[in-house]
Amino acid sequence: MTHTALTPVFVGLRTGLHVLVVALTALVIVRAIVVPPSGHAGLVIALSVVFLLTYAFGAVAARPGRGRGRRLALLWLGVLTVEWIVLVWLTPEAAYLVFPLFFLFLHLLGRWWGSAAIVVATAVAIGALGVHGGFTVGGVVGPLVGAGVALLIGLGYQALAREAAQREGLMQELLDTRDRLAATEHEAGVLAERARLAREIHDTVAQGLSSIQMLLHAAERADPERPGIEHIRLARETAAVSLADARRFIRELTPPQLDDEGLGGALRRLSSSQWAAQGLDVTVRVSDAIPLPMHLQTALLRIAQGAVANVIQHAHARSATITMTIHRDELHFTISDDGDGFDPVAAEQGGSSSDSFGLRATRERVEQLGGVVSVDTAPGAGTTLSVALSLEAAP
Repeated sequence: MTHTALTPVFVGLRTGLHVLVVALTALVIVRAIVVPPSGHAGLVIALSVVFLLTYAFGAVAARPGRGRGRRLALLWLGVLTVEWIVLVWLTPEAAYLVFPLFFLFLHLLGRWWGSAAIVVATAVAIGALGVHGGFTVGGVVGPLVGAGVALLIGLGYQALAREAAQREGLMQELLDTRDRLAATEHEAGVLAERARLAREIHDTVAQGLSSIQMLLHAAERADPERPGIEHIRLARETAAVSLADARRFIRELTPPQLDDEGLGGALRRLSSSQWAAQGLDVTVRVSDAIPLPMHLQTALLRIAQGAVANVIQHAHARSATITMTIHRDELHFTISDDGDGFDPVAAEQGGSSSDSFGLRATRERVEQLGGVVSVDTAPGAGTTLSVALSLEAAP
């Protein structure tokens, strides 16, 4: 049973029902011993014990639900009812056992079928009491009052159960909303920190390297024949390489207008500007009709940037295609080109090359999202990098 604020109430009601069944069955047994019915004392005692064992089995094993569990619970209730009918025709004291049966009828059969079963069981109890001792006011009113009380308590129990389920659903929805809000705030904080780092690198390291490069270039031009000019030239070239690295870090830390354009728009902007300027015709088939979380868009953008950078530097390709499809909860993201291709086994083993490092970095990034990466390539046959991941499993 799922724990809710009303769980102690439900446990108390069920415990009371168990105690009531045991007490009433014990009453039937004691009555059969003290005032044995004519020729049926042993049968009443044996059947009472069987009734109690059947009830205990159902209380432990027969859980209402769906499928096999519900069929078992209904079979258990039917056997228990038949045993009670036999008992009540043997001894009038067994008529009191109908009271706990009322609650079982409502619990297992529902409001309408349970109420109909209560009416039938009440009629059986009144008839049995009339057969044993004649019809009296107490013999008729007692079962009717018991049935009414059982209906009120049972329906109240069901109302409490429904209220508890609704409260549990609302609480779970509140917790889910809180978790989503926390994830969104965390994502926003990460993006804000990345933007701050990009600004800091741009305003400090990049600006400093740019100034050093300009000063060294001015010194180189002022006296190109001075001793040690080759060291100045080497320092300037080193500063230029470091500046390019710093600018690459800045680009990686700041997704280009993902908030405004989405992943498809950002890729198309790169395709028409940066990648086109480097001689590569990139076709983007990515739709922003299905919104993706910002961290997922950023990851896919980085994967595309890294893959296209490798295409431009190593593949000697004329064109490339970026495609994203979503089927149910599965996302497929591919980057294919018509370049030279390569041997993927050799690339994985050649750990120092930039393309093998980029492939390993892509695998690590996708594994963090719970997805897989596959590379379909061969020398002279172009390359297709495929990413497959589940939108539900992605953290």
